Amino acid sequence: MQKLLTALIALLPSSALAQAKAGWGNVGQQEEAGFSWTAPLWPDFWMAWTPATLAVFVGIFSAIAIIGVLEIFKFRDGIERRGVLGLTTTLGDRLFITLLGSAYIFLAWLGLVGQPVWTPLFISIGWGFFVFWKV
Repeated sequence: MQKLLTALIALLPSSALAQAKAGWGNVGQQEEAGFSWTAPLWPDFWMAWTPATLAVFVGIFSAIAIIGVLEIFKFRDGIERRGVLGLTTTLGDRLFITLLGSAYIFLAWLGLVGQPVWTPLFISIGWGFFVFWKV
């Protein structure tokens, strides 16, 4: 029994050193990597702006700006039409319906399937084409 205890005490520091160098000693440390869609752009900012959230907001505001420019310069009276939903819509209405439907598509996909979210992205793009073409 005493020999077993002596052997365990002799091995204890070496196992602790092995874990510190290769394993558990590095658990809480950040690993430097390349580009990440989920890494915060500004770590100390109140909101976690990642490249993905920035791309979404830039895309939404760009779409609003493009539709605003189209409404001002090309279609002064607006393009009102009655589509398959029975609604009379303008370009802005169709953009809103597209964004709202895309949000529901992503939420349903995440709730039912999970990640990755490439498939609902393509479904949402198709939904946008459908809304601007038929609604």
